[in-house]
Amino acid sequence: MNMIQVQLFGAFSELVPERVLEVEVDGDSVADLRRALHEQLTQRWPAFRSGLLAYSAFADEQRVLRDSEPLPGDGRVAVLPPVSGG
Repeated sequence: MNMIQVQLFGAFSELVPERVLEVEVDGDSVADLRRALHEQLTQRWPAFRSGLLAYSAFADEQRVLRDSEPLPGDGRVAVLPPVSGG
């Protein structure tokens, strides 16, 4: 199990005042984190539109991460919901 610190942006930042969640991940890929975070969102905030997570990106300090990539070694990731605008 990995404990990952997820920094929250956009709609996700409304969940907790600290804008950071600790997520326990069974696995070591970004896809594993996506599944674990979805589970946590649906359990703790059932009214939150957790489907937004499917369209969101994850990033480390330097770049956007693909689902197949390993989680960063420092255990820190940001979740970035899609944005619109011009």
